[in-house]
Amino acid sequence: MDFDLQWFLLGLPVAFALGWMASRLDLRQWKREQRDSPKAYFKGLNLLLNEQQDKAIDAFIEAVQQDPDTSDLHFALGNLFRRRGEYERAVRVHQHLLNRGDLPAAERDRAQHGLAQDYMKAGLFDRAEEAWKALEGTAFDTEARLALLTLHERWRDWRAAVDDAQKLERTSGTGSYAPRIAHYWCELALEADAKQQPADADEALRRAREAAPQAARPLVLAGERAHAAGRHAEAATCWRLVLASHPGAFALVARDFAVSALAAGEQAGALAELQSLYERLPSLDLLAAIAVLDPDPSAQRRRVAEHLARHPSLSAAHELLLLRSAAAGTTDDVEVQGIATAITHAAKPLQRYRCAACGFEAQHYFWQCPGCSSWDSYPTQRLEDL
Repeated sequence: MDFDLQWFLLGLPVAFALGWMASRLDLRQWKREQRDSPKAYFKGLNLLLNEQQDKAIDAFIEAVQQDPDTSDLHFALGNLFRRRGEYERAVRVHQHLLNRGDLPAAERDRAQHGLAQDYMKAGLFDRAEEAWKALEGTAFDTEARLALLTLHERWRDWRAAVDDAQKLERTSGTGSYAPRIAHYWCELALEADAKQQPADADEALRRAREAAPQAARPLVLAGERAHAAGRHAEAATCWRLVLASHPGAFALVARDFAVSALAAGEQAGALAELQSLYERLPSLDLLAAIAVLDPDPSAQRRRVAEHLARHPSLSAAHELLLLRSAAAGTTDDVEVQGIATAITHAAKPLQRYRCAACGFEAQHYFWQCPGCSSWDSYPTQRLEDL
C-alpha cells in the first residue's frame, strides 16, 4: 500500500506538468491560427475595398487554406470569382460547400443560391433552371421564381411563364402579375395563329382577356385578328373598347379601325369618334385615319396645315409638302423631291418609339422591349409627338 501511494505521489506532479505543457502548446497553436486567419481575411477585405480583386482573391484563398471549415470565406471567394468572370472556379467553390455534410440548412440554401447565380452568369441556363428550382420553398423562393420567370421569358416558354407568374402572385406578395400573364397568353395566341390553329388562338386570347380585362393588348390583338379575317364590324367593336379604356394606345390601330369602320358601313360614327379623339390627343396617325374616312384632298391639306401650326414637326411638314405638291401637280419636280427626301431623312430618327426603361429606340411599337425585356415600357407616341 505504501509503495502504491509513493508512486501516485511521484506521478501526480509529472502528469500535471505534462498536461500543462500540452495545454500551452494547444493554446499557442490556437492563438497562432486565430491571429493568422483574421489577418488574411482582413487583408483580403481591404484589397477588395480598394478594388484590387486579384490580390483579394489570393488573400481569401490563403484564409480558406488556414481555416477550410469557414463557410463565410468560401462565399466571399465564390462571389469574387463570379464578379471576375471566373465562373468555373465560382461553381467549384459553391459545389464544395454543398458537398459538406456538416453545413447547416440555411448555409446550404445560400450555397445553392450562389451556384444558381454562377450558372446564370455563365450562360448555362439549363443548369441554372435546375439550381433555381432547388430553391423553391426556401428563403430565396421569391428570387428563384423571378429568375425562373426571366428564363422562361427568354426561352419564349410562355406556358411555363404563366405558371411562374401565377405562383409569384399567390405567394410572393410582390404585386399583381395580371398584365404580364395577359401578354403571355397573347404571345401564345400569336404562336397558334402562326401554326394555323385558330381555335387555340381564340382560347389563348380568351384567357388573356380573362387575366386582365382592362389590358390594351388583348383588345388590340382581337381587333387585328378580326380585321385580318374580314370580320370588320367585330374588329371595329374590339377597337372601340381600346378607344374607351386606352385612348393613348388607340393610335396604334387608328388607320385599321378606319378601314374596318368604312367596310362595315360605320363611316359617319367612326369619323366623329376619331375627330373627338384628335381634339384630345392630336397626332399624325389619327389624321391619317381620318383621311381614310374623309379623303377629300383639300380637307386633308387643311387638317395637316392646322396640325403643323399647332404642333410643329418635320413629319407634319413633310406630309403637307406632299399634299401641296400633289395638288399643284409638281410631285415630279426635282426640287420638291429633293426637299421631301431631306425632310424624310431628318425626320426618321424622330419617328421612332423609345423604351422608357432603357432608351432602346425602334421604328415599330413593341409590347416587350427588345433591349431590356421590360413589358409595356414603350409610350404609344413617337418621339416627335411626346
